[in-house]
Amino acid sequence: MKKTLFIKLIFLLIFLTSCQTIKQKTDAIVEKENLKLSKYIGKTARNLQMDLGKPDEDFKNEKGNLELIYNSKKYGILCERRFEVDSNSIVIGFVSNGCF
Repeated sequence: MKKTLFIKLIFLLIFLTSCQTIKQKTDAIVEKENLKLSKYIGKTARNLQMDLGKPDEDFKNEKGNLELIYNSKKYGILCERRFEVDSNSIVIGFVSNGCF
């Protein structure tokens, strides 16, 4: 009985440790992505397009700013990077979803 409980506790400990490791790796990937994309803040849309190419989609948002959307896939997972560009063609924000 004690042996079974001990084995269950070992598996629980391994599981919880694995979850923490995955979270740490995910956080590191998100941080790296944010650092990579934040270099475009304050740059022109032309600089952005020189590096990333022509966006897959662009439109004016509810604030009247231009949104440039870049889509890609890695391992079948959709990655969307969205940049907001103001009326002076300066990148003022970004959102990244599913990118690693």
